[in-house]
Amino acid sequence: MKAIGYRQNLPADHAEALLDLELPTPEPGPRDLLVRVKAISVNPVDAKVRKGSAPAEGQARVLGWDAVGSVEAVGPAVTKFKPGDRVYYAGAINRPGANSELHAVDERITALAPASLDDTQAAALPLTTITAYELLFDRLRVAKGGGAGQTLLVIGGAGGVGSILIQLARQLTQLRVVATASRPETRQWCLDLGAHAVIDHSKPLAAELLAAGEGQVDFVAALTQTTHHYPQIIEALKPQGAIGCIDDMDGLDAMKLKTKALSLHWELMFTRPMFETPDMQRQGELLAEVAQLVDAGRIRTTVNENFGSINAANLKRAHALIESGRALGKIVLAGF
Repeated sequence: MKAIGYRQNLPADHAEALLDLELPTPEPGPRDLLVRVKAISVNPVDAKVRKGSAPAEGQARVLGWDAVGSVEAVGPAVTKFKPGDRVYYAGAINRPGANSELHAVDERITALAPASLDDTQAAALPLTTITAYELLFDRLRVAKGGGAGQTLLVIGGAGGVGSILIQLARQLTQLRVVATASRPETRQWCLDLGAHAVIDHSKPLAAELLAAGEGQVDFVAALTQTTHHYPQIIEALKPQGAIGCIDDMDGLDAMKLKTKALSLHWELMFTRPMFETPDMQRQGELLAEVAQLVDAGRIRTTVNENFGSINAANLKRAHALIESGRALGKIVLAGF
């Protein structure tokens, strides 16, 4: 089968940063689906792994943690899906990625794709949807339908996770949602997705909130540059507020949280599949729930750019844009 992978850690503009490969078809495990991949999207984790995680000597690593495709075959213990089903999922970081014609994925983290979206539109959703959903409901512990009188600040509202988090918060809670953006087009993007207000994260956040008449907030979703924003996040939070983080950083001084009794929560959507937690199936369930919301017209896809066919050249372009920090919404590719 065709696949795209890498053999060494190289900059995105290097000729061999990503390679077109021919690899054996994967053998599905007992609870796996073998999926013929139709479309994928690209996330910051793809670039992070390509730059920093070396494949085993003499091996190539395949990236890609967002896919839509049709089920070709199922493992003997599969109960939820059958050949021909159209599915979407993010997969597991400790298994080969989905930048390949055929891909094996555990049925527990898979759902039927939204019927109202085409393959590229649906491929934009899984990883960021799982991340945003888990951050909001499992980490920050906002109740479904709750949050009345409370405010959520989404730092990096126009990115992949921010774009779906704004929508989930508006559709499934009563939170007031304030997003951050620093360009006219990203500001408008956040407003179009449902943010009540948008402030500029290139300026001090606490002062921006006050100038916008928002005051202190109850929750912060710190989706990007958390180390840089950390002092302002602490200032912007109400006493007993909560921070949810997803980005990598060298370290945070937890003692700064003590005076206000603030709580810090990490979200990694790969945790459940990586450790095969007892509630691993929640990822498939939440993707099914969001598919229903999409088909009901309540959640929209976050696609912004289609980079064409799934090949090394187009994926290198996508990685470069992701690494620039100027991506708006999601980048998708379709077909081999």
